[in-house]
Amino acid sequence: MPDWSRFAEIIHANRRFAVTCHIRPDCDALGSSLAMAAMLESLGKEVLICVPFAIPPNYAFIDPGNKFKQLGVDVTAEEIDTYDVLIVLDTTAWAQLGNMSDVIRTTKARKLVIDHHVSGDDLRAELFKDSNAESTGSLIVEAADALGVPLTPEMARAVFVAVATDTGWFRFSSTTAETFRLAGRLVGAGAVPSQLYKELYEKDTLARLQLIGRCMARVKTDLDGRLIHTHIDRADFDAVGAHPADSEDIINMMLSVAGTEVAVILVEQKAGGFKISFRSRCELDCSQLAGQFGGGGHKKAAGAFIEEPLESAQTKVLDAARAAMQ
Repeated sequence: MPDWSRFAEIIHANRRFAVTCHIRPDCDALGSSLAMAAMLESLGKEVLICVPFAIPPNYAFIDPGNKFKQLGVDVTAEEIDTYDVLIVLDTTAWAQLGNMSDVIRTTKARKLVIDHHVSGDDLRAELFKDSNAESTGSLIVEAADALGVPLTPEMARAVFVAVATDTGWFRFSSTTAETFRLAGRLVGAGAVPSQLYKELYEKDTLARLQLIGRCMARVKTDLDGRLIHTHIDRADFDAVGAHPADSEDIINMMLSVAGTEVAVILVEQKAGGFKISFRSRCELDCSQLAGQFGGGGHKKAAGAFIEEPLESAQTKVLDAARAAMQ
C-alpha cells in the first residue's frame, strides 16, 4: 500500500510539478495524468504535463483543454528541469518512457512514480506503487483523498476513463467490489459513463474497421485452440489509412474465441520492430512472459518490444508462449 501521507508531505512542500507517462499511451496513462494535474492545480500548484508523444486522435476527447505538451515540440528538456518535482505515471519501465527517459535520468527535480504494474525498472525515484490496484487512475483518487482534495467533474471523467478501460469496462478479473464503489463515486462527481463509452467505442473510423478485418483474417490458433495469435504490419496501416492507436483492444477481441486461453499480437512500429501484447485468461503470467523480451505489465495483460523481422520475431515470441503454456 503506498504511503500517501509521505506523498502529501512532498506535495505540500513543493510548488512546481511536471507530470509524464508512457509512450503508446492508453486511457489509464492519459486519464491519470489529467486527474493528477487537476488535483495539483486545485492546491494552487503550477503543473506541466509533458509527454514523449502526440495524443492519438481517437483519444483527443480526453484532453479538451490541450493540457498535454509534447517534449521536443511544445517544451524543452531544459524547461522541465526547472520544476521541483517530476511525477511519472502508469509505468516503471525505462523502455516505455521514450525520449523522456533522458530527462528523467538527468533531472535535478525530485522524482516520484505512481504505478500499478507488477514489473519495472529502478527509475531512482520514490515509489507509490500498488500492483493490486486495477488502474493507476484509482491510485490518483487515493492520493487526492490523502490530500483532502474533492473530486471535480474534470477529475472524475479522467479517472473513470482510466479505470473503465484498464478493467475492460469492468469485465476483467481485476474488477472488484471496490472498483464498482469507486465507479459509483466518480459518477456521483460528474463522470457520465454513456458519454465516455460513446467517445471510446462508438466512434470507430472506417480505417480502424478495415484494419481489424485485415488483422483478424490472419488469426491462427495453436495448442488445440488454447493459444491464438496474429500480427499487424506497417503495410496494413498504410493500406487502409489507419493510425497506430487503431490497433488498440484488438487483442481482447481474439480472446472471445471459445477455448482460447492466451492471445498474442505483434504490431509493427513505424520506426521498426514489433510491439508485443499478451493476454491471458488462465494461470499463465503475462508479465513473466513479457519479461523474457524486456517488457512487463500485469499477470493477465502485459507487453514488450522486439527489434527483429516478423518471421523471427513470431518464432521467438510464440515459442516462448507455447513453452509457458505447457
